[in-house]
Amino acid sequence: MCTVNNTAPSPQSDEPKRNQAVVVRDAQSCLPLSSMLTDDDLVVLLTPVVAPLGSKAVDTQITSDPFEPLGRALSRYHSRVRHVPYTAKMGITSTHVGFIKRATVVVFVISGPPSRGQISQAELADIAWIVGEQRPHIVIACCDVEELEPGLSDFPTVFQLPGYAPKELEVAVELLFKSSLPSKGAVPKLQSLMLAPQEWNVDVWNPACDPGMDEIHNLWCECMPEKYHLDLVTFQSMLRRDGWVRHYIVREPGSGEILGFCATYTTYIGSGTESLMGSLAAVIVRPSSRQRGVGRSLHDHALRQFTKLRGVERIQLGSTFPRLLFGLPVGTAAEGWFRRRGWRMDGQEPGTGQEVSDWILGISDWPFQRTLTSTTSLIFRPCEFHEYQEVLDMVSKQATRNGHVGWFDQYARLEGEMNIRDIVVGIADGTIIASALTYVRNNQSYVLDDIPWPAVIGGDVGGITCICITGSVQQGNLALRRRRLTGGSDDNLLNPNGRDDIMARLLDGCIKHLSQFGVQRIFLDALPSGDEKLQALGFREWARYRDVWRKV
Repeated sequence: MCTVNNTAPSPQSDEPKRNQAVVVRDAQSCLPLSSMLTDDDLVVLLTPVVAPLGSKAVDTQITSDPFEPLGRALSRYHSRVRHVPYTAKMGITSTHVGFIKRATVVVFVISGPPSRGQISQAELADIAWIVGEQRPHIVIACCDVEELEPGLSDFPTVFQLPGYAPKELEVAVELLFKSSLPSKGAVPKLQSLMLAPQEWNVDVWNPACDPGMDEIHNLWCECMPEKYHLDLVTFQSMLRRDGWVRHYIVREPGSGEILGFCATYTTYIGSGTESLMGSLAAVIVRPSSRQRGVGRSLHDHALRQFTKLRGVERIQLGSTFPRLLFGLPVGTAAEGWFRRRGWRMDGQEPGTGQEVSDWILGISDWPFQRTLTSTTSLIFRPCEFHEYQEVLDMVSKQATRNGHVGWFDQYARLEGEMNIRDIVVGIADGTIIASALTYVRNNQSYVLDDIPWPAVIGGDVGGITCICITGSVQQGNLALRRRRLTGGSDDNLLNPNGRDDIMARLLDGCIKHLSQFGVQRIFLDALPSGDEKLQALGFREWARYRDVWRKV
């Protein structure tokens, strides 16, 4: 989702003060701890498992805990301290929960921003805070807090240390238990520390006639990681859409500067139904205006508008078509922000945070460099005009059954168009059992208008989307078994369960079709994260999202 934010240092930051230990804020008024703790109270210290400073050891080789000095220093001030390490891999476990539930105060240490592909320690701190309910929750960041914003935006008590050397940890304990705190002038110049959250007026913004497109585009590029940057023309086309589309802005009352932006779309859930899905596609806030209630005002206003719209049955984070982002990007501070606003991300039911990924494949990595063997019983090829209605009927049933919002519309847009041959079908014994949409730059593809990322990645990238395989693949299984009995050199490369075979052969047909247009790489969107079958076929994850939606 579009609350991913760049963590580049603010130009307002005072560089020398980053080397000081300071109390960023204490909204709980729990400092000094010596004034609120009794001898029987329990202080729980949660610290990350990291290598000691200066060590090149990896986690499995760590023999000493660099945060032991912190635990010992706390024990000199208070007798009941329990030091419990945590790891990014295991997260907050039932053991941690047990200690947190018994604690009077929780002290959570963050060593720094996450490495690539690693879960954020700020997100784990947020989970611990939720588990602890109303207990005082103190976060000690052993790094510049601006590197973690907005991950620390809502924590009531935050310390900043320049690192986690023993002397620096000793200073943290003195700040916890002594009443002499650094003066306000020593606090980093973060806007969030000076301006309290408030309610803001939210205005509808029409991209077709209202000013501010350049400003909002600049805001997008300022807030989003570089991989999600769009050129102005593409960004404008994603916002200017027919149908029920509403975008919202918050302006600074005096200057009129746009402080925050929210994009929303509304889509029919399936064909032949009046049920709608509202998409909260983007909530972005100018870095200097965060923690002032701008994002919350946009979020709450958009949800209220969805509930007023007749037919909206559920609301999702992210968007289907047009797709800014499929869902909420994994491992970002936005996860905690939305979780605190009631969005569920830890369930097993659909829409409660399951991970999906966009994938990328170099065609040279495709294991089937020649077309997989076909017979008259099982073939994969571009769709013919007389087969289009059968494809449409199959897609309608599959999309409705599996809850694939917007898929039918993507196929339906091709009616009467030459681009019908962009559909690749799988046919077993004369029946269409599978289909997929292909799209490529400069081929007048409607899909490319809705999924901009292949063109962003590079001019040699084509895409495959809206893959449908019928629930009845027995016909395909029979055909495959017959071919295996006669011997087929390609068949032994595939797993012998029908659905995987059909998927691999369908992808092969799509790749061969796209290769005619000079495509060198393939973009595959919104399929399960960590899919070992896709990885075995040469695909690599490009982006990961959480699929999050809830009923109205």
